[in-house]
Amino acid sequence: MLRKTPGRLALTIATTALVGVTLAGCAGGAPVEEESADARLQLVNVLAPGAGLSPFSDDAFKMTRVGAFETLVTLDENGELQPGLATAWEQIDESTWRFTPRDGVRFQDGSEMTPEVAAAALNSAEAATPKPRVLDGLTLSAKVDGTDVLVTGSPATSLLPQLLTSPQLPILAPAAYLEDGTVDPLGTGTGPFALTELDGVTSATFDRFDDYWGGTAKLAGVDIDFVTDANTRLAAVRSGTADVVEGLAAGQLSQLTEDQYQVSPTTRTNMIDFNTASGPFADPAIRAAAREAIDVDAIIETAYGGQADRADGLLGPALAWAAPLREGSEYTTLNADRAPAAVVPGGTKITIATFTERQELPDVLSLVAQQLEAVGFTVEQVTREYQYLEEDALSGAFDLFIQSRNTVLDSGDPVSFFRADFSCDGTYNLAKLCDAEVDAALDRADATPPGEERNRLVLLAEAQILATDAVIPFAHPQSIFGVAPGVENLILDPRDRVMVTVDTTVPVR
Repeated sequence: MLRKTPGRLALTIATTALVGVTLAGCAGGAPVEEESADARLQLVNVLAPGAGLSPFSDDAFKMTRVGAFETLVTLDENGELQPGLATAWEQIDESTWRFTPRDGVRFQDGSEMTPEVAAAALNSAEAATPKPRVLDGLTLSAKVDGTDVLVTGSPATSLLPQLLTSPQLPILAPAAYLEDGTVDPLGTGTGPFALTELDGVTSATFDRFDDYWGGTAKLAGVDIDFVTDANTRLAAVRSGTADVVEGLAAGQLSQLTEDQYQVSPTTRTNMIDFNTASGPFADPAIRAAAREAIDVDAIIETAYGGQADRADGLLGPALAWAAPLREGSEYTTLNADRAPAAVVPGGTKITIATFTERQELPDVLSLVAQQLEAVGFTVEQVTREYQYLEEDALSGAFDLFIQSRNTVLDSGDPVSFFRADFSCDGTYNLAKLCDAEVDAALDRADATPPGEERNRLVLLAEAQILATDAVIPFAHPQSIFGVAPGVENLILDPRDRVMVTVDTTVPVR
């Protein structure tokens, strides 16, 4: 059930990488009163939990966005490391880093965070089945050294601290880790808000944690409704029945006034993954034929109303260094090294799928189906909620899958995304790609310290991936939120890691 919070939005937002929204009044409505310590933020979330809010799944991002889970270190708006539950860190050797846990941190169940507890939490993530996606291709181990925690990654990577910023590697209370290998997220984090109730895939309740090490939150709590239907989310904005509504589509903006929504930068890329392991698209020449048939410009104009950037690669404009590197001759040569397109045998049957939570994706699916049918494919279309599609998609049940992916979601570095989605051992490899040259390119990039040379190798790995025709990136969308008037200090984070903080407030009406 959506909860009543009347009002409308009026705000100005800076288009920086990490955006703070500060709203002081109502646009055209009654003035709002000052915030109250009893006020609760009502949030409409686009995706329902897929794993009971387990930290080892993508649900972890829901938990960090509302301030329930925290990690040893975090990233600022420029992607630079910042203290979290650790106050200091240093590299010991090529594979090991030392972290100094913050003193005086208590979990939401009242227990104390110690070096032993922090090390055990990281080791639990390594032992999880399946492992968190951020650990693809990496073995993680942690141990106590005096009052510090030593964390080792194998193979060695200079980005180990960045990996530890992933919401999938939070430090939780010992009681969270159950004997059967599952994790109980209820009241076991360290953040300013504790999960106190989860109603399946319908709603979740978070209450203020008064002993939070970073100070007492101004909100009494956060109430989330998981609303997968795009039209219902739109109605929540138009009627003012929530403080924040995420997941609005560009095609819905004509039904809203400018003071009802706000656009945020995003690091997302919308893409088409081909099943390279079985079915017609196991043949590179058939993939090439499909690639030539798909009109990206028509997709952006029709499905997005022109409100998206055309994707020239897997990494979008939020990573400003990417586009210039695509102009190099080495990149161009690799990217052009593709199989020639075959003539598609008439009636070649394929199944293409996408999820309904992002309203534009079913429209994209319909357009792609038409374009592929025009060159000889017989297309079956599948659209369902993501939670009912993921298992089939990961198992290779579809020939083509259309998705929206945050490319720096896991670590702030795109190599993690590339490994998860396109390496032989990738745990989110919807394309089922296993290519020795791609894996070698990823190894070269991952072995190089942060800087210009690493960026160059990352882009060469991108070119190597694109040359397989395993994926067609087609758009870099923007995130569109409905935000009620009077909401202050809400963070619109392109990495989808932060939203509600101790300073976030909503008005009393």
